[in-house]
Amino acid sequence: MAIFSVIISVYNKEDYVQNTIKSVLAQTIDDIEIIVINDGSSDASLDKINSIEDERINVFSTENQGASKARNLGIEKASADYIALLDGDDYWHPYYLEEITLLQTKFPSQKVFVTAIELQTTGFTYPASYSVENKTHQVIDYFKGSQLRTLISSSSVVIHQDVFKHVGVFDPSIISGQDTDLWIRIGLDYPIAFSKRICARYIDVSTSLSNTTINVNHKCKFDQFEEQEKDNYWLKRFLDMNRYSMAILSKLSNDMLNFNYFTGKLDYRNLNWKQKLSLKLNRWSLKKLIQFKNYLKKRKIILTVFK
Repeated sequence: MAIFSVIISVYNKEDYVQNTIKSVLAQTIDDIEIIVINDGSSDASLDKINSIEDERINVFSTENQGASKARNLGIEKASADYIALLDGDDYWHPYYLEEITLLQTKFPSQKVFVTAIELQTTGFTYPASYSVENKTHQVIDYFKGSQLRTLISSSSVVIHQDVFKHVGVFDPSIISGQDTDLWIRIGLDYPIAFSKRICARYIDVSTSLSNTTINVNHKCKFDQFEEQEKDNYWLKRFLDMNRYSMAILSKLSNDMLNFNYFTGKLDYRNLNWKQKLSLKLNRWSLKKLIQFKNYLKKRKIILTVFK
């Protein structure tokens, strides 16, 4: 039996999926199975997947059902105790699974293992920032470690099967943001074994303004965690950061009903002055600010307006 089941969910990733799969095949640890879920791709993704010949690759094609159902199918098909998630347009450095194995050796009682990531956008790659201690390996509360950016990403986490049996899998009723919902459920019951070594790369293809004007009703509203946040300081701060982001998206979509909903749940003491100011801006000013931020990003300047 393989040590790791690597689940790669793919929907219209023809420009990326070959590099994604090859990055798994290039791992220094090769005792793996690769489960590729082709979620009804309408481009050449399936042809690109099938062009790679390796007996460790198992491909399952379905009608398009969304990322949650695709990943859940992969989890169902997995035979290994440890599930490694990877999106169809992201990338692992060759030592990713080796670093995960090191974490498992150092922290054998843990069930969730994560490494730091880097982000690639418009030819510019930079490291993600986390609110963690300045040491390479550590066990940390998910919410405390995710005050700057989520500690877990869907391409840099390995989860023991027991965790899914305890907290459940991805919620298919959440169309967008289902990752955050699952990470919260995991974080409530499991600490995170984390490595600051950058072992994975997130390919950011969402810099256009259109990708920030989405239907907020398709996202998680965090109502199910309101009881837990009353007694969990770091969870409350984490949820308020997400509510703030949802409020900004609501205003960009001219959805003042949801804007008022999310801001009404906020404790403004958990926001910095830049965030408080951005909530007061009108829709036109917010759009211009995001356009300026993306303009700078293309020139390798990261503007932390909303942090």
